[in-house]
Amino acid sequence: MTIHDFQSLDGVAYGERLERRLAAAKRAFTTRNVDLAAASRLVRSGRRPQPGDLILARVTGLGQHRRLENVHGRRGDLYEGDEIIVAYGNRYAPDQFEAYVPDNLGPCHLVAGGGVAALVSSRHAGIKPATKIEVIGALMRADGQAVNLADFALAPPPSARPARVIAVVGSSMNAGKTTTVSGLIHGLSRAGFNVGVAKLTGTGSGGDLWSMRDAGAALALDFTDAGHASTFGVSDEDLGDVAQLLLARLGAAGMDIAVVEIADGLLQRETAALALTGHARGWFDGFLFAAADAMGAAFGCEWLTRRGIEPLAISGLVTASPLAAREAAMATGIELADLASLRDPVAAARIAFSAPGLRVAA
Repeated sequence: MTIHDFQSLDGVAYGERLERRLAAAKRAFTTRNVDLAAASRLVRSGRRPQPGDLILARVTGLGQHRRLENVHGRRGDLYEGDEIIVAYGNRYAPDQFEAYVPDNLGPCHLVAGGGVAALVSSRHAGIKPATKIEVIGALMRADGQAVNLADFALAPPPSARPARVIAVVGSSMNAGKTTTVSGLIHGLSRAGFNVGVAKLTGTGSGGDLWSMRDAGAALALDFTDAGHASTFGVSDEDLGDVAQLLLARLGAAGMDIAVVEIADGLLQRETAALALTGHARGWFDGFLFAAADAMGAAFGCEWLTRRGIEPLAISGLVTASPLAAREAAMATGIELADLASLRDPVAAARIAFSAPGLRVAA
């Protein structure tokens, strides 16, 4: 049955058929908070998509992403012809795709395994072309508005943030930020703290959240809980709203300490903006810097200190090499915290509660 067949139906029959079709589709992680009962019809043309809008799409050609992460975190195989429910969003990933929400409901791409639809403008030479999808229809509400992730964002609670918030930033994508976050969570939870975690920016995917929960986080949230499939292109004001909402939710849940991750590297606009705003407004009490190598550690720490932020410690992939770690320590004057230190309850507490400028033993 085509979308035109659907549009020719009316009343209860149309609603029942739409409900069954949506239930049969493979539904992505990014859409997990959405109540699909809000969708009363599908629209195929006549609208300009917005970030966060949900679509029912068909896979027409498999590429880089051959699996889709569902609402429960399982990555299921995709086949050509599969119908999927995903959300529009921009993507910034130097190791994968640069992609943007298209200006129409024409064919586009699956640019993230967590369920983000966009039109690719560039890609890393080492990866495959993006998986191709065609839009069957945008999900629309009875009032004529698109079903959007923002409609299902968590409500802000009347609560302050946790007493201590540690932000983890990095030199680049895949510098070891999430591993640093998970290591620190593990150490702090072993030390007896009720630890919450929030991933404040990035592209929607559950993998990092599962890792953080496995490490001992009592509550793990991310920007999709604030109504965004991706934070690339989000305004500084909205980024601030995401940070304050997620920190307030962690505070309301009784977390003693929060560890937050800001994705990508400091040269990415949203990363830099949120790190500086959060520091200036007192949202973050300290920073850990994750670097892939000694040069990245040197540049990143200089970038931060010139803006009034001195990291509590350096971590990330650079700590996997004793020689690279020594180079980073010599170049920055800041000692490194390797994974063993982060996972140690005594060392983790000392790192998290130290003051900027103090040297932390790895």
